[in-house]
Amino acid sequence: MKPTIEIVVAPTGEVLIEGVGFKGTDCEKATRFLEVALGVVNSKAKKPEYHQQARSILQQPQGR
Repeated sequence: MKPTIEIVVAPTGEVLIEGVGFKGTDCEKATRFLEVALGVVNSKAKKPEYHQQARSILQQPQGR
């Protein structure tokens, strides 16, 4: 699944920002600009995916 940011605005004006498909701290990095733009953050919750590491695949050419 491709990582996405979901934004829900309640009738009361409360805004919920949720990162979907992110692992580790990538979600915080991806949503930080929205938190800064919107101002005060009342609460944050870390989903289980936060504690998973983002996977990087490094390929090294075989020696000749």
